[in-house]
Amino acid sequence: MIQFFKRKSVYDCIVIGGGHAGCEAALVASRMGLKTMMINLTFETVGEMSCNPAIGGVGKGQLVKEIDALGGEMGKAADKTAIQFRRLNASKGQAVHSSRCQSDRKKYRIYMQKVVSAQQENLTFKQGKVVEILVKKSKVYGIRTEEGEIVYCKTVVLTPGTFLNGKIHIGPKTFPSGRINESNSTCLANNLQSLGFDLMSFKTGTPARIDGKSIDFSKMTRQDSDETPMPFSFSTKEVPKTQKLLPCYITTTNKKTHDIIRANMHLSPMYSGKIQSTGVRYCPSIEDKLVKFSAKDTHQVFLEPEGLDDDLYYPNGISTGLPEKVQEKFVHSIKGLEKAKIVRYGYSIEHDVIDSTQLTPFLETKKIKGFFCAGQINGTTGYEEAAAQGLVAGINAALKVKEKEPFVLGREEAYIGVLIDDLITKGTEEPYRMFTSRVEHRLVVREDNADRRMCEYSYQFGLMTKEDYEEVKKKYAVIQEEIDHLKKVRIAPCKEIDEVLCAQQSAPLRNVTALSNILKRPGISYQMIAPFNGNLKNLPKEIIDQVEYELKYEGFIQQQRKNIERFKYLEYIKIPLNLDYTSVPGLSMEIQQKLKRFTPTTLGQAHRISGVTPSAISILMVYLKKNISSLN
Repeated sequence: MIQFFKRKSVYDCIVIGGGHAGCEAALVASRMGLKTMMINLTFETVGEMSCNPAIGGVGKGQLVKEIDALGGEMGKAADKTAIQFRRLNASKGQAVHSSRCQSDRKKYRIYMQKVVSAQQENLTFKQGKVVEILVKKSKVYGIRTEEGEIVYCKTVVLTPGTFLNGKIHIGPKTFPSGRINESNSTCLANNLQSLGFDLMSFKTGTPARIDGKSIDFSKMTRQDSDETPMPFSFSTKEVPKTQKLLPCYITTTNKKTHDIIRANMHLSPMYSGKIQSTGVRYCPSIEDKLVKFSAKDTHQVFLEPEGLDDDLYYPNGISTGLPEKVQEKFVHSIKGLEKAKIVRYGYSIEHDVIDSTQLTPFLETKKIKGFFCAGQINGTTGYEEAAAQGLVAGINAALKVKEKEPFVLGREEAYIGVLIDDLITKGTEEPYRMFTSRVEHRLVVREDNADRRMCEYSYQFGLMTKEDYEEVKKKYAVIQEEIDHLKKVRIAPCKEIDEVLCAQQSAPLRNVTALSNILKRPGISYQMIAPFNGNLKNLPKEIIDQVEYELKYEGFIQQQRKNIERFKYLEYIKIPLNLDYTSVPGLSMEIQQKLKRFTPTTLGQAHRISGVTPSAISILMVYLKKNISSLN
């Protein structure tokens, strides 16, 4: 049952918004013992997948694994409602393997609503629209709704998605909306500006939705789920064989499609001048693709099913803001979609975001204490990026109320750490999307070991049981045991091992060699050397995979860990937020201005600000050490 809002209550935390960031923030705050309220326009849209019906992807799968290992809900929801699983980059190294699944849109939303309403203690839901964040002496103390109600609280987590000053464009038509058929939040955007926040405007969009009964799939390439699905959540031991999985289909645009779009480009809000905002570089509209990749004759279109009991398909790859009639024409020009029935037209949407450099590493605003922001308001795009920020903001809101030190993940610890550090240190002039290429320590920060990296924090915050914590510790003890064992077991040259090696075009043994060194050879797997292992164990695949990876890439991993240690000490040198950089002798005016604008909280963060030189860091380090007592 939903716990309804009670008047005159004081909450530890109010979460504004019920999307992916809002759900994670509200759930984790309440799980950490905070009296929490989630407020959203309607309960029916809590957990809504506003764009494509999918979770994960390159760089994003890693985020979901970390969210799960930290006690979040997204991974569990994805596993329970998935209708297709795929392992991306499977032919490449383990460091860039990324999980992705198609989700049943309706079931995903219902799953999250059940968790939020019926299964979570300390969490109350209120339907309404927030128009003002209440602040006194630079500290948040509550919110005011459109109806004039005031709700008092100690912390606020703002997760408005695309609703902050949202404006939808379909050809020449423009109207205020946070999502199709839903009102936006203009008053709240104005309130943020009045509080001194710098706002920018970003653009995103979505394609038309197509009735699956009108699609000719025989003209398309079928893409099935992986034979052995790999779940997102570490608590999901395996995907039940009874869980029904559906295929996706691939088609392409063609010359006729492109001719139709080019002939109507003047009607696109992106190219007619109606939209001035920056769009998503890595997920452009079909109009953008034709302009930026003009030499390409075709573009792929992925037909993604929206659910088991839903005939709708999401045509990933043809997001558009063109008029309805033009959408009809170009969709019907695509192979397999000649008779497609469009159930809902695509659109472009502009929405406000804050300059993310106005945030601390724990996602609290620098201007107002107790006020946290998470999700698209911070300039990101994607469910996974939003959920990761919501989780971190929710944890830090709880720690704030409990008067404990804030939680900050380093770049060497997690993809989440890279995501947040990029936002607060560099800012973003376009919607930010996570990729494996952004992560410099990806050999040690991988999907498969997210439970190891996050378990200490999860257990410390009370988000993981002692039994589960001990299970993670036991798992990695077994992995290390087997690595040590393979280094000790040595094998002399013999016919049997040479046959294995020759079959993989690998040179025969010349001397007594450790099994670990044989495993390091290209093409040699753990299973191939298993018959020569004197202490053969029936180990699960997840353990075997990690043993293989840790040994094959041992030299590279060790080098990366050395690099991490070289710079790690900088993260422990804190910089007071009120430091007057003009008082630091030797800093140029340009660097003083950069440091004043970004107000880094550690020397490590200052080191990553573009234009801040190594010599400036040295000067700052010496100054901080000499004046540490007077600055605190």
